[in-house]
Amino acid sequence: MADPQLAGDLVRDLDESALLARIFPRLTVLGSALLGPGDDAAVVAAPDGRVVVSTDTQTQDADFRLVWPNGYRSTGEDVGWKAAAQNLSDINAMGAVSTAMVVSLTLPPETGTAWVEGLADGLVAAIRGLGADQCTVAGGDLGRGRELSVTVTVLGSLEGRAPVLRSGARPGDTVAVAGRLGAAAAGLALLERGPAYGELSAELRDAVGRQCRPLPPLAAGPAAARAGAHALMDLSDGLLRDGDRLARASGVVLDLDPAALAPYASRLAPVAQALGEDPLPWVLGGGEDHGLLAAFPAGTPLPEGFAAIGSVVPAAGGPGGVALGGRPVPASGWDHFAL
Repeated sequence: MADPQLAGDLVRDLDESALLARIFPRLTVLGSALLGPGDDAAVVAAPDGRVVVSTDTQTQDADFRLVWPNGYRSTGEDVGWKAAAQNLSDINAMGAVSTAMVVSLTLPPETGTAWVEGLADGLVAAIRGLGADQCTVAGGDLGRGRELSVTVTVLGSLEGRAPVLRSGARPGDTVAVAGRLGAAAAGLALLERGPAYGELSAELRDAVGRQCRPLPPLAAGPAAARAGAHALMDLSDGLLRDGDRLARASGVVLDLDPAALAPYASRLAPVAQALGEDPLPWVLGGGEDHGLLAAFPAGTPLPEGFAAIGSVVPAAGGPGGVALGGRPVPASGWDHFAL
């Protein structure tokens, strides 16, 4: 933890009230909160009468590194942005709109207060930058521990619509995606085994940014719901693994078109050339883009931002799964418990 980006005042130099006094003024997004940080609990409006809830945790050295092998240093803003984005994306994948966020931080005492302030700024920057205009950071918790950990819980509203589930895909549906497939995985490859960050071109730095500050298409979820999507899912663990989950929940096969996936691989050519790798595995198995995977009724005009990549076919008596050009493929991708 003796890192230059954690220099300055340290968490151990402040009591909890003093640290909160550094954080609260930075959480300026109001959204739907009727009562925000400062009391024992927040009060959030729920005009729909139903609340959509998602939670996720980022832990140092499991989900992010303070210093990556290529020399890139994760800022508090990076970690705050990603913590917000991945949870906003889960609400989006239900066809809902995010309305409130609570955040729990576990901080080693040698953490710099400037880094913590940056994390708060990153949360707000993601909410604003990604267009989650109705969302507010309504409160949270601070704790002490041996490693940095950020847990975010987001609440959302269906705005009178039915939730769009993973289990609704039907034979004949069009399989479509919104977002940049494989971009975050390409960025992770650069962070883990690429040239020194200071030597990267602007194009390659953009790929790193896609990993550190993902850009979920938050307008796409509600748009898909309004268009009558039969199924929706956040793409966090890779197209094949998440596609397999959606397919099995629906009891169908998602037959992906290799030609439709080729443009996504082509966009990653600069990273692939820099590392001497094939970009297609990033497209198929890379996670953390936080795009959307959807099944739309055949013939439905796709909402803006979606592109067709295949079709839904019957499972022929099996549990369902994913095929590529008609051939079954294993559900490879990110596994949080894989060694």
